[in-house]
Amino acid sequence: MKIVVIGACGHIGSYLVPRLVREGHEVVAVSRGKSRPYVEDPAWEQVEPAYMDRTKDADFAGNIAAMKPDVVVDLINFDLEDTKAMVQALGETNLSQYLFCSSIWAHGRAEFLPADPGAAKEPLDDYGLQKWKSECYLKEQYREHGFPATVIMPGQISGPGWTIINPMGNTDVGVFQKIAGGEEICLPNFGMETLHHVHADDVAQLFDLAIRHRDRALGESFHAVAEEAMTLYGYALGMYRYFGREPKIRFLSWEKWCQYVGDEALTEHTYYHIARSGQYSIENGKRLLGYQPGFTTLETVIAAVESYLERGLIRIQGE
Repeated sequence: MKIVVIGACGHIGSYLVPRLVREGHEVVAVSRGKSRPYVEDPAWEQVEPAYMDRTKDADFAGNIAAMKPDVVVDLINFDLEDTKAMVQALGETNLSQYLFCSSIWAHGRAEFLPADPGAAKEPLDDYGLQKWKSECYLKEQYREHGFPATVIMPGQISGPGWTIINPMGNTDVGVFQKIAGGEEICLPNFGMETLHHVHADDVAQLFDLAIRHRDRALGESFHAVAEEAMTLYGYALGMYRYFGREPKIRFLSWEKWCQYVGDEALTEHTYYHIARSGQYSIENGKRLLGYQPGFTTLETVIAAVESYLERGLIRIQGE
């Protein structure tokens, strides 16, 4: 099939595009042309590049539709109006499937765990709200007009080359440096809030499976996450063990922890992660598509930390 991947050089696309090429698909890789894929692969030599910028192209959706794709994988759609534009433009083509990359951030706070991908959602911020509105719109278009939509909701995407969420729930690489040096770190509350990481290759796997099992995926929502979620405490312990250090973990109330960090942007980032504290079910992905994550949460973050070490972002004393 002819598959157009929007945001092809991002973390998910870096793993997904080579998969699709190896399966014999004709792949058009849409990007702004400002970056290389995170993972080098000879399969990229068989990809047709297309340089487009959604924020600057007045008829972005129309130009995608003009490519006459069988499948569109939309990895960088963050706004309901952009979703509506894609549906309107692609609805006039012979498209067989539109895969929308949502996010677990669409959930907000959950009432029951593990959260079901089709559950009602209460997003905590505009990013999650726009994703949720797009999900609802696509489900409505599928039910009422047969628009061939599939929704996939990644967790905290991680892996080599990526700036991952650390045991404090934000992106401060210095937290890993402290652990590597055997220093103490402080976690908010009791460290029992959860993160649900996923290796980018497992996200790509789920998109791939949804395309292969199109008839089972249409009108459905799926979580792209690892098998298990991980507490901040468990995450910190895993990192101390990885670096061969004695764990030195202290707990502070939220107010005192914010003072300890002393950076409003970082504490806000943490707040939005731990306020959700999600654990997200992959049962329908397993049952309908045969999804089976290849990486545990700990294996996923270790792969990213090893990349930090290779790039010199973390240094081990004496090396």
